Amino acid sequence: MPPQPAGALRLTIDTDAPEAPYEQVRARIAELARAGELPTGYKLPTVRGLAGELGLAANTVAKAYRALETDGVIETRGRNGTFVAAAGGAAERELAEAAQTFAARARRLGTDEDAALAAVRDALRAAYGT
Repeated sequence: MPPQPAGALRLTIDTDAPEAPYEQVRARIAELARAGELPTGYKLPTVRGLAGELGLAANTVAKAYRALETDGVIETRGRNGTFVAAAGGAAERELAEAAQTFAARARRLGTDEDAALAAVRDALRAAYGT
């Protein structure tokens, strides 16, 4: 899993806004994901955790998460949590998942980013014959 971007999930609820709080949460997370500020694989706070941070009912955040999951913006992996989903078609999603798995493994092995990128370049050269 990629490291969490510092302060990436900055959400505030405008109680005077015409949009319902769940819609504000949904729209902001979708916007951050589309802009790449929440990268694929970013682990979102739990429903209760985010609700507590925002001073909302857990059902409000759960409703936003359900809408985001229906839209393909996030995915729930059971007890492992809720993550920003890969955009695009099936091949792009599978590629993003493979990249996340590799990045997590490289980090666990204590490999720095340059060495991990070099390993990927070598593997791509071997696979594509370049």
